[in-house]
Amino acid sequence: MKPVTIIGVPLDLGSGRRGVDMGPSAVRVAELNSRLASLGYEVTDAGDVPVSIPETLHYGDSQCKFLKEILQACEHLAALVEQTLASGRLPIVLGGDHSIAIGTLTGVAKHTRARQEEVGLIWFDAHADFNTPESSPSGNVHGMPLAASVGVGPVGPEALAQFGGVFPKIKPQNTALVGVRDIDTHEKKLLGSSAVRVFTMRDIDERGMRSVVEEAIRIASLQTSGVAVSWDMDFLDPAFAPGVGTPVKGGASYREAHLAMEMIADADRLVSLELVEVNPVLDHMNTTAALGVELIQSALGKKIL
Repeated sequence: MKPVTIIGVPLDLGSGRRGVDMGPSAVRVAELNSRLASLGYEVTDAGDVPVSIPETLHYGDSQCKFLKEILQACEHLAALVEQTLASGRLPIVLGGDHSIAIGTLTGVAKHTRARQEEVGLIWFDAHADFNTPESSPSGNVHGMPLAASVGVGPVGPEALAQFGGVFPKIKPQNTALVGVRDIDTHEKKLLGSSAVRVFTMRDIDERGMRSVVEEAIRIASLQTSGVAVSWDMDFLDPAFAPGVGTPVKGGASYREAHLAMEMIADADRLVSLELVEVNPVLDHMNTTAALGVELIQSALGKKIL
């Protein structure tokens, strides 16, 4: 049982909607630290990565808003994740909007590449997050991190996909996107030309969560040393997780979500775990954060019996 380090990233610069910066605090208020300790884990809380707030800034490029400040936070995060892994600990990263995944996966990739290894990725989300600055209809960076992490988008020293000097951070053929049901037109084209394996909610409806997650784990495990998991709370149906910025009907149920995380635990290949897009401003009595804590517990081995 690896010791764990909790890292908060109170970032909402990538989302275009305030409130998600309070996500890490909401998850801590829901007793994440003590719940993990009750499972037998040694828990260290590294606190929060420093993040600017939008009221003090201009968004800059309308195609990639607040990019400079987002990447500054991701640089801090990547260093913390890399240090955490080097010390033999499991990083649990709390968002914040999903743009923080660029930092998390940069840290994971730097650690594994230094050992001549690769890591796979399972990305649970209602959205594809597969836009580039050129394709994005909003310019919000939280719609771009998966594309950037698998090397899709413009190249060059300032390019989002080459952040941290690791390109790609995750090989697309070792990446599974699970639960999508709201994809932009340009994202569909980009995904269609990518090796990323996409499992929509229809796949889950037809095949069941068990079959889909089994295949996702197989894809992420093929010739890799482990699996990174990035979990957006809007993967769940809004009936179970109302406190998210971009809810989409028809998501995973309470038990389907727990099954997915329980299967992650059973596979015993977890390298990093990221839980994002908890927005307490839109929540009801911290329901979404409390569910997030439950799901993290399931991913770390909590069982019914």
